[in-house]
Amino acid sequence: MADWLDDAQVIEELERKRSIEGLLARPRPSGPSRSHCLTCDDKIPARRQAMGAIVRCVPCQTTFEKGNRR
Repeated sequence: MADWLDDAQVIEELERKRSIEGLLARPRPSGPSRSHCLTCDDKIPARRQAMGAIVRCVPCQTTFEKGNRR
């Protein structure tokens, strides 16, 4: 017989799976990346550029995303 902790774990796993599937289903921008950040004009690392369609460095992208959540 399952107890409430087992039920909670099953629910948590389902929610995590749905969340991951939702993130993976979102359309991802494609195309060439910029070599320098659109916001601060610092160089974007090659490993980040390789992801495709990158226009900002990590700190500027983080600030940009936080601003869009408000």
